[in-house]
Amino acid sequence: MVLPVGITLASDVEHRPDRRMPYRARVRWIDPVSKRRLSKSESVATPEAAAAWIEAMEKAARGGVDPLAATSALSEYGDRVMELAVRGLEAKTLDPYLAGWRKRVVPTLGHLPVRLITNGAVDRAVHGWIADECSRSTIKNSLAILVRVMEQAVRDGIIDRNPARVTGWQREFQRAEDELDDPRSLALPSWQALVGLAEALVARSADQFAGWGDVVVFAACTAARIGEVSGVRVRDIDTDTWVWTVRRQTTPSPGGLADKGTKGKRARKVPLIGKVQDLVSARLTAVGSDPDARLFTGPRGGRITTAVLRDATHWDEVVTRLGYEHFRRHDLRHTGLTWMADAGVPVHVLRKIAGHGSLSTTQRYLHPDLRSITDAGDALSAHLGDERSPSGPHLRAV
Repeated sequence: MVLPVGITLASDVEHRPDRRMPYRARVRWIDPVSKRRLSKSESVATPEAAAAWIEAMEKAARGGVDPLAATSALSEYGDRVMELAVRGLEAKTLDPYLAGWRKRVVPTLGHLPVRLITNGAVDRAVHGWIADECSRSTIKNSLAILVRVMEQAVRDGIIDRNPARVTGWQREFQRAEDELDDPRSLALPSWQALVGLAEALVARSADQFAGWGDVVVFAACTAARIGEVSGVRVRDIDTDTWVWTVRRQTTPSPGGLADKGTKGKRARKVPLIGKVQDLVSARLTAVGSDPDARLFTGPRGGRITTAVLRDATHWDEVVTRLGYEHFRRHDLRHTGLTWMADAGVPVHVLRKIAGHGSLSTTQRYLHPDLRSITDAGDALSAHLGDERSPSGPHLRAV
């Protein structure tokens, strides 16, 4: 709602010393349409923070912005101002912009209040889109619509500057592309290295929670994303064939974490090798017979994300100490696919296990061994009988 310019808000600050946030700042105003008396409040730690909040609400009201809009989450604010934010766009541009808003911006940042969206929050969102292997144009379109919505927030006086105008993500994208050209370079070298990493992460975590090690080993041995590991339910595991049917992944969404379909929107089957069957059996016993129980959770039963795993295990510190300073959680997936390729898994089967849409993506995991290439040439020559002439081919007389 847009308020008449110059409307005055009544405000007060209540001190509640028994609360964790002891100062409650509140504003009141009269709805110009319904004539009802409305209010909005927020609890903060200090009287200075309370005064700053009231000042921000008064500034928004002077600009004609409803205080409810000024304090709303990004997804709600975007719905209110989207028509203004996209004015002047051609249809061919509007469609990909709105797709970026719906599929990436809202799931990643939509739950945050507009005033709390920072350059850092946008940087982390873009980094996540790059890690999810979104294309350059997809990221560009998603950022462009976010910039437009946040620019409207600047005009409304909700924020002072546009935090979506981030730079440097193209270099990060190029680095990720370069790495994906040779994903084998991102893999751990051996089973012993994986076990060592898992043990070190457990040892560094609070209360030495063994579940973090289980997540790391399972992700590497199944070449799965951390979100997919978090999404495993009891009914997804077939212990007769030792096959996991990957049906869902846990991802950030408005209001918290949510389960959705896999990245490729298709279920896929992944073998559970002997080295993880005991681990899986132990988890199945621990969670019981409920088919919808999660196989892997945090120490308090919460859902796991790559950020949760990083923070709980002090990931960056541990991998640096072990000499893998550039190793990320997603590289557990690169590790599994590299090991499977080296084990001789045919490329078309590896593609199904990975859930890749393109065969060229899967082929990057094949060993670039020159000897194997020359052997292939020798094999073809032998198959054709190696009938060569020093002066070139000749037409046979008839």
